[in-house]
Formats: sequence, C-alpha cells, structure tokens
Amino acid sequence: MTEFRPGGFQVLPLIIKNLLIINALVFLAQKVFEQSIGVSIENLFALHDVHSVFFRPHQLVSYMFLHGSLGHVFFNMFALWMFGSVLESYWGPKRFIIFYLACGIGAGLLHLGVLYYENLPIIKVFENLPPDQQKDLLYSPLYKINTATLGASGAVFGCLAAFGYLFPNSLIYLYLFIPIKAKWFVILYGAMELFLGIQNSAGDNVAHWAHLGGALIGFLLVLYWNKTNRRKFY
Repeated sequence: MTEFRPGGFQVLPLIIKNLLIINALVFLAQKVFEQSIGVSIENLFALHDVHSVFFRPHQLVSYMFLHGSLGHVFFNMFALWMFGSVLESYWGPKRFIIFYLACGIGAGLLHLGVLYYENLPIIKVFENLPPDQQKDLLYSPLYKINTATLGASGAVFGCLAAFGYLFPNSLIYLYLFIPIKAKWFVILYGAMELFLGIQNSAGDNVAHWAHLGGALIGFLLVLYWNKTNRRKFY
C-alpha cells in the first residue's frame, strides 16, 4: 500500500483560502445587513422550495455561501479545510472548485426534490384557502414553504465522501482522541444521515438529504475521475 501523508493541514491551498474568506465575509454581511437596515439576505440568496415566492434559480449556488450561526459557519469551514485542502492538493485548484460547486448544486437539487414531495400536502391546503388568507401566507416567514436552506454542508459532505474514497485508510480522530479509518467514518456518517433523513423527526431542521446529495455527487465524480486508477488507494 502506498503511504500518503496529507500536507493540507500545514498549508492553505488557493481555493480553500478563498472559500474560507468568502464564507466569512458573507456571514458578516448577513449580520450587518439584517441588523442595520433589515434586509433579509436569506430571502434573496438562501435556497427555497420551488413553490415559494422567494425561490430563484441562482440560489442553487448562492445558498452554500450562507450560514445560520457562528457555529454553523465555523464547523463547516473547519471540515472544508480539513478534507478539502487535501483534495485540492491532490487534484489542483481547477478540478477542486468544479468538484466543490458540483457537490453543492447536486445537494441542493436533491433537497429541492425531497421538499417538493414533502410539501405537496401543504400546497394543496394552501390552494384551497380563501384568497385573502393565501395573500397573508405568501410572504410570511411562518409559512413552511418559505423556510430557507443555507450552508456549505452539502458541498463539504462531497469532500468527505471523496476523501473517504481516495484515502480510505487515513485516520480521522473523533473528538481529537478516537482514531477511525476514513472509509468507516464516511460509511457510518452516511448511514446516520440516511436514517435521520428517513425518520424526518419533528423539529429537526438539518437538511439531511442535502448532505446525502452532496456525498452522492462527490462519490460519483471521484469514481468517474479515478476510473483509470482504481488500484491506487492510500
């Protein structure tokens, strides 16, 4: 087995550096605009159900640069740096940014498909309401159809899946102490996301299907790109 020692923890590749900066600046802009002039960046750029009046096609790209809290953006960016820096060093910046955006868009598309199915009963109820009640709900943040989805998690899950495929025997340290091989970490994490997505518990505001969509696109892309190099695993 060829040994691979990732150097991404010591250096900050170009695309990763720019993604970290952009996500941090966008998060800052979210807070500044919402608190100073009351402009909701989420309504404009976060991903919405296709039935929502706030839905726009560009949101399939823009949603992955927005985050809901400091913890949300921090952990997503930490995971992006942890796994993405190795992938960018391995592939180069051009292939990595294509991969990253493809995973994010794929995650958004799968999430929209699930939302379309889940929200059909709500749409039917809405269509049977009197016009004045429909008007009140149309732009309301309390109307479930207008719930925004945001975050880089789908794209990051794509990076995680690719890392687990290319470097399956690399060790990941859970809670900084518990070693687990990347391949088992990816499989267990993916199984947990699938279970939670199917369970669809009330109050669970995590986009599990977006995570799975990003991981699926990431796996398929790296499988295709690596089809002539199947025997080389680290």
